[in-house]
Amino acid sequence: MLEYPWIHNRRFNAYAEYIKQRFGGRIQKVSIDAGFTCPNRDGNVSRGGCSFCNNNAFNPSYCKPEKSVKQQIGEGIDFHKKRYKAAHNYVAYFQAYSNTYATLSDLKEIYEQALSIPDIVGLVIGTRPDCVDEEKLDYFKELSGRTFLTLEYGIESTYNSTLERINRGHTFEQSVWAIEETAKRGIATGGHMIFGLPGESREEMLEQVKVLSELSLHSIKFHQLQIIKGTKMAKEYAADNTVFQLFSIEDYIEFCVDFVERFNPKIYIQRIAGESPPEFIEANYWGKRYDIVLNSYEKRLEERNTWQGKYFKP
Repeated sequence: MLEYPWIHNRRFNAYAEYIKQRFGGRIQKVSIDAGFTCPNRDGNVSRGGCSFCNNNAFNPSYCKPEKSVKQQIGEGIDFHKKRYKAAHNYVAYFQAYSNTYATLSDLKEIYEQALSIPDIVGLVIGTRPDCVDEEKLDYFKELSGRTFLTLEYGIESTYNSTLERINRGHTFEQSVWAIEETAKRGIATGGHMIFGLPGESREEMLEQVKVLSELSLHSIKFHQLQIIKGTKMAKEYAADNTVFQLFSIEDYIEFCVDFVERFNPKIYIQRIAGESPPEFIEANYWGKRYDIVLNSYEKRLEERNTWQGKYFKP
């Protein structure tokens, strides 16, 4: 029996196991669309948003910004109680767009509304690195002292040329600043990466493991690029798909194994792939649910007798 630097026998530092240890069982995220936008949509930085983005591709049907936060959470809990009977605790997941892109007073009102619901045991807040500042981070430090809290930053790529190409509207250096400033306040800091963005070779994608491993991340999500209908990227793909390195499911699992065995074993991995409804996908639809992809990934780790951080070099 191999011994890993975590207290379970899965071959990667699974965030789900951390949650079980923290809460004594499963928790379920209840997604919320609180009506935020992004600075690269409203003209503050740019317009049109990220070229890959269509929030409808991952927002549950009950997430409507015209509904109050309380109403969305109530409907979300009802939905999940029927679907996931093992979940007894819930966290409010502010997922759509940039959920710190407002005044601090407005943010406090929104978050406190979520925390006022008895079944909610914490918050997960998705945002961009250019939508936080020291005043907001100081508030999140206070908030994390009284509830479970994770700030998740969309990193997407460590290459500024890629970030510019996808109209991300911020640099990787801004991601580094936000992650380090968040982590040093004792706030659980998450990141999100996309593999397969246009212009990046497999070798360049794999090379990012060194930089990411040095960041003060608590957890991370990895997603394969899917071409979503109605996006700028869908038009770019239709015009010239040769600049895209879209993964088949088999190639992606192999890539993730290569990546993870070089990745810092201290960083929890929340997801190794994304999943969007098939009606939204223009290209790169695998036809497999996430649990099937995850099982195949864990099986491949076992077949290769490898694990997260096997070849990690601090």
